[in-house]
Amino acid sequence: MSELDPLTSNPQANQATVGEATHSPDFIVHFWGVRGSIPAPGAETVRYGGNTSCVEMRIGGKRLIFDGGTGLRVLGKSLLKQMPVEAYMFFTHSHWDHIQGFPFFVPAFIKGNCFHIYGAIAPNGATMKQRLSDQMLHPNFPVPIQVMQSDLKFYDLFPGDVMQLDDITIETGSLNHPNTAMGYRITWNGRTVVYATDTEHYPDRLDENLLHLARDANMLIYDACYTDEEYHDPKAPKIGWGHSTWQEAIKLAKAANVNKTVIFHHDPNHTDDFLDDVEAQVQSVFPNSVLAREGMILPVV
Repeated sequence: MSELDPLTSNPQANQATVGEATHSPDFIVHFWGVRGSIPAPGAETVRYGGNTSCVEMRIGGKRLIFDGGTGLRVLGKSLLKQMPVEAYMFFTHSHWDHIQGFPFFVPAFIKGNCFHIYGAIAPNGATMKQRLSDQMLHPNFPVPIQVMQSDLKFYDLFPGDVMQLDDITIETGSLNHPNTAMGYRITWNGRTVVYATDTEHYPDRLDENLLHLARDANMLIYDACYTDEEYHDPKAPKIGWGHSTWQEAIKLAKAANVNKTVIFHHDPNHTDDFLDDVEAQVQSVFPNSVLAREGMILPVV
């Protein structure tokens, strides 16, 4: 077990809830971006949102951020009212939809803020620091990462690491995704949330890494980009693309004895009406389920 730096406590704000009107303030999950692949703004994605992956967990006064898609830009705007900010950022991998919000994360440009940034080393040996830096180099971005005046601290993770953030335990595990990805299990005060995106199910068995991460979790946030019909579509199959289906999410949740399942990483082509239909189907087989919506805040109970 590796020990991380102590976290400071910050007052928590922005308690507006989408979908649930009440929540316990000591462990909540706030969804800032719920799309996969590419942002999907427009009239047909208003209710679920068009920003890519970014999930914030506020736990006993501590702030953890998972992935830095375009939802991170929106989170950053809300943090400007709460500075100075110290937060811990965990990246699943560095595909564009999970890091493209980082160069637009305004608090990172402001001196006095501190961000501890974690991620696995890529198969080619690149660290998360290198990959976040590279996307801000010419010709991709006008200014380098060195322009960010906050204190950026980078740490390397390895699948299977178990870390302690004060009284928060974070377990890691490999996900089945092209160029690899990492899942996270966050436990505090007897409650657990699992963040598992992006991952593709196996055709003949459940993923043992995911089963272990998701065991008896209060909440499982799972990559269900496709339906089974889309995944196996004979004209345009999605096999090998690194994503899963809501049907597989429910199989995993039941096998791992998960209490609540959150369907996440919506395909950019899925409209609000399409996702409404998916949610109805999901809830018909696993009632304690919900589709992630941008701005939604869920208590972990």
